[in-house]
Amino acid sequence: MSSLSITKLDASSDDFDQQLQYLLAWDEADDLAIQQLVLAIIADVRKNGDKAVIEYTNLFDHRSIENASELELSKEVLKSAWEKLPDNQAQALQVAADRIRAYAEHQKIQSWQYTEADGTKLGQKVTPLDRVGLYVPGGKASYPSSVLMNAIPAKVAGVAELIMVVPAPQGETNELVLAAAFLAGVDRVFTMGGAQAIAALAYGTETIPAVAKIVGPGNIYVATAKKLVFGQVGIDMIAGPSEILIICDGKTNPDWIAMDLFSQAEHDENAQAILISDDNDFLKAVEKSINTLLPKMERAEIIKASLIGRGAFIKVESLEQAAAIANIIAPEHLELSVLEPEALSENIRHAGAIFMGRYTAEALGDYCAGPNHVLPTSGTARFSSPLGVYDFQKRTSLINCSQVGADALGKTASILARGESLTAHAQSAEYRIKSG
Repeated sequence: MSSLSITKLDASSDDFDQQLQYLLAWDEADDLAIQQLVLAIIADVRKNGDKAVIEYTNLFDHRSIENASELELSKEVLKSAWEKLPDNQAQALQVAADRIRAYAEHQKIQSWQYTEADGTKLGQKVTPLDRVGLYVPGGKASYPSSVLMNAIPAKVAGVAELIMVVPAPQGETNELVLAAAFLAGVDRVFTMGGAQAIAALAYGTETIPAVAKIVGPGNIYVATAKKLVFGQVGIDMIAGPSEILIICDGKTNPDWIAMDLFSQAEHDENAQAILISDDNDFLKAVEKSINTLLPKMERAEIIKASLIGRGAFIKVESLEQAAAIANIIAPEHLELSVLEPEALSENIRHAGAIFMGRYTAEALGDYCAGPNHVLPTSGTARFSSPLGVYDFQKRTSLINCSQVGADALGKTASILARGESLTAHAQSAEYRIKSG
């Protein structure tokens, strides 16, 4: 394999800001053909329910389903998948599940209220969503970690029913995924995928119940369908390509950093891996490590395409400048491979997850550290957060006015309502006012 050349930027360059924006640009232009196809599938499922779901499943997954009930896997099938796992896989899944659950328990939001001097009570009631749909990619892909990361926070939140959908091409299912579903407490599993599965979850069919929210990753058809049903149901996020940004002071083993960059680059050709350092010799050492290690990687061609197409090395004058650039990038995954990561993290405002210190590989977060691996991408960490228990809980405001409170608030509301020419609002409040 020929030597790989990665884009190199210098933060001291006059045109650095423009170069950085060009590097980060991600063309997410909607494909109108895909959108129209997905719209047609959604409309068909809304109109024809099970019949449409069966037809699309048979067409796209090469199956011969005759009745929608054949799509559902029994609890016994899930339990059997768990019981048949090799001991090492079962133990790894259990460790990951326990850690994800322990972390999620800390995220639960509780109801609260307070009482004002006049007896008026104000508060917030927190309730779990009734039913949630979880999409899991199928086929050759095996994502048991995604099952755990999406399902466990939902169950910790108190979601009463969790419906998982997973494609089963030629009727084949992945035992590790089904075992993870059993371990995470998924209530029902349907072997279907694509836009038709999203539509079925959003609107319901004779067999598949409608849900309040849909979470989980999928291909472009799934992502487009999630966009189009949003409003009918909630969704977690529209995820872009995987990203990793590493800030290093030059003191970490360059092979470690190279492999950390690979860990996200191997996802797909559009993944983005960026290294920032104030040590130019270290950047050269990591480039050497990349060229040494890359030929040995199973997904070498994907990694190479990712690093050439969207990867970069950025030279900075200081770690503080590196943190400022990180806040502009707002990466999905941020590694602070430095001597004092806690101190540097104080300067970080925008990141999906921060991996602190030389020993904290991003890959640990993908599987078993505990915090969720469903993270904002494409700069959306500027305004959004990792998936968590709070995504499966909703908040309801509580207002309980005392007679004295209604009198005082009514006068204020009346003035504001009449200022907006909404006299029915005003009179509704005025009815509760004791004095004129």
